[in-house]
Amino acid sequence: MFKNSEKGVTFIEVMFAIGLLAVLSGAAIYLINPARQFAAARNNQRVAHVNTILNSVHQRIADNRGTWSSTCGASVITLPSSTTTIGSDPANLDLGLCLVPVYLATMPMDPSVGTATNTAYTIFKNTVSGRITVAASSTELGEEILVTR
Repeated sequence: MFKNSEKGVTFIEVMFAIGLLAVLSGAAIYLINPARQFAAARNNQRVAHVNTILNSVHQRIADNRGTWSSTCGASVITLPSSTTTIGSDPANLDLGLCLVPVYLATMPMDPSVGTATNTAYTIFKNTVSGRITVAASSTELGEEILVTR
């Protein structure tokens, strides 16, 4: 009589292991949610950009003894009293002329939709309080990103 003493893995055991790995990896992807993580990272970048723009505007004001000097090279640029998009397009406010390269190396742009002509950031100066607000107009995950000082 022959005794079968071979040890091995059966086809059913292999299929069970593959199925278990598929379920576990699917659950991990669902819990990690990479799309949401990337959206949150882009929002964090927007927060940094909004703060950078506002800090550079205030630094320019501080360097000009507390006032916004409207002369920017050959151009005259005033801070708007209504929400205006920042960018080099003629319909937008080109803050780059005033801030680059003295206060910023380059003008920050929205990580997903920003261009040089439309950064997807807005700015306005409240005429009553004198406070300046910079906001991101293309946020994700329902967040509102704006800073006022």
